[in-house]
Amino acid sequence: MDYLAILAQTVEKSDRAAEEAIVPTDLIWQYVTSLNFLEAVTFISFGIVCLLYGWRVFKILVIISFGLLGLGLGVKIGEKIQGQNSHIWSGLIGLGIMAGISVPLMRWAVSILGAIAGGMLTSGIWYACGLTEKYIWAGALIGIIAGGMISFIIFKIAVMLFSSLGGSALMIAGILALLHIYSQTPEQIEQLVFTNKWFLPVALMVPTAVGLIVQNKFIKGSKDWRV
Repeated sequence: MDYLAILAQTVEKSDRAAEEAIVPTDLIWQYVTSLNFLEAVTFISFGIVCLLYGWRVFKILVIISFGLLGLGLGVKIGEKIQGQNSHIWSGLIGLGIMAGISVPLMRWAVSILGAIAGGMLTSGIWYACGLTEKYIWAGALIGIIAGGMISFIIFKIAVMLFSSLGGSALMIAGILALLHIYSQTPEQIEQLVFTNKWFLPVALMVPTAVGLIVQNKFIKGSKDWRV
């Protein structure tokens, strides 16, 4: 009976942990491992450009980001409509609308992306500290509020923050994909991602911090930069 009780408690704890798992680590790793060599190198190259020179091309990055957001929303709406090929057309319409809106509302769009980046950073800290994933929204909310306030007050911080974070995410995804392809022990890399909650947040935040520092130096040294 004691063994049955211990087994029942173990199963209950496992089910509870699975229910509390919010961060889609499986989905993230699936996307990373689906990249081939050329895609991984492209991710790394584009990520480095965003990480170091996002302040130069931030308008293009904003348009792309909002366009992709509109594409995703449009596809979701189209799938609910359930018409033939409706999700394709609704996705393209959403892409055009969101990308078009971001142009005249560039400062607002950048501030929104800065707030989102702040939320991602604080939720990453929450996850890395091993806190309950079910309440990770609380950590994200703190970052969204703080990032949004800072972004509206100091515009260049929003530019550096979202471009550095986006570039870091692309670069890390590409590096992990290459390691998974060419490493002799890819299972160790997978184990590192899944068993150490601090790994992905730290891997994302360190390049982001480097990008913030470098971009800030570049912006100070560029007298012709305008927002």
